[in-house]
Amino acid sequence: MKSFTVAQYCLGLALLIGIAPRVVASDWQLLPFNKADSVNPILTPRAESMFQDPVNGVVKWEEAHVFNPTAVVRNGKIWLLYRAQDKAGVSRLGLAWSDDGLHFERRPEPVLFPANDSMKQFEAGGGCEDPRVVEDDSGNYVLTYTGYDGKTARLLVATSRDLVHWSKQGPAFSGELRDEWTKSGSIVCRQKGERFIATKVKGSYWMYFRDSKFLLADSTDLLHWQPVTDSDGKPRSIVKARPGKFDSDLIEPGPQALLRDEGILLLYNGVNAKANGDPGLPAGNFASGQLLFDKNDAARELKRSNTYFLTPDRPFEITGQVGNVCFIEGLAHFKNKWFLYYGTADSKIAVAVSTHL
Repeated sequence: MKSFTVAQYCLGLALLIGIAPRVVASDWQLLPFNKADSVNPILTPRAESMFQDPVNGVVKWEEAHVFNPTAVVRNGKIWLLYRAQDKAGVSRLGLAWSDDGLHFERRPEPVLFPANDSMKQFEAGGGCEDPRVVEDDSGNYVLTYTGYDGKTARLLVATSRDLVHWSKQGPAFSGELRDEWTKSGSIVCRQKGERFIATKVKGSYWMYFRDSKFLLADSTDLLHWQPVTDSDGKPRSIVKARPGKFDSDLIEPGPQALLRDEGILLLYNGVNAKANGDPGLPAGNFASGQLLFDKNDAARELKRSNTYFLTPDRPFEITGQVGNVCFIEGLAHFKNKWFLYYGTADSKIAVAVSTHL
């Protein structure tokens, strides 16, 4: 007679009586997310949006592409700060809002853009890109975004009380790192109702950042950051690409990281390599995974999803400015659902929804 383990017996019993078994290996992940096909893409380029740009004059600021949004819940609505490009390739940040997380109105002018200010040297040429927003304990919004001068993508910080009027605080890093490629700053937060509030771990705020070297930094004020370094004093890569998998080329932080009972949960973007990637995905394909870090040590990886949970498979995700891209960047908990907002082929914006607790 064949013997069975306790786990096999429980699984068979669950199937026999019609109860869907819980997948223990994925308990720490936010799953599943289902693409909202009835409304996607939720935002597309709009030629009628005109803006008197302080650097370039009148521009159709979101005529070419809209993508890579961050999300926040405020006053009973979901708000998106999203990247928009004109036909010259300059990026500015727009603002949209929704009562249901699916249907959006948007402001006719951008809320953050290159101007004749102290940040012009970092933003002129490429613009303001790829935002991620959190709150602090006093209700201020802290925005990490990319300033692109046409050559280097630098992580910059801005603050606001209302999501419309922003004060640019400058580069997140000083010294040598200020002039290196940084970008993609995901700050560790705690969830308080529908708000995500930046929270300290062992006396410091923490932020995952960068798109090839996956780095970690800490801060005491959310404005000025220092990288975690190795024994040689160089910024230490804490997570690496995995040959043969969807994230075999590089990995990049997604939305804000969440401090949960299991640890620090980070949803991230992975890129498939050409030579040693997942053979079932195109080279350069952007798909989404999940990481769990120790809640007492933000640099210590505990778990990592074996495969992706979101990948391009809709026409507007496969074809666009950059093909085969689902780039997750905005996460909100709203009306007892999780809304995950992502850029599609660097051209449009879509949403996936989960009822996971």
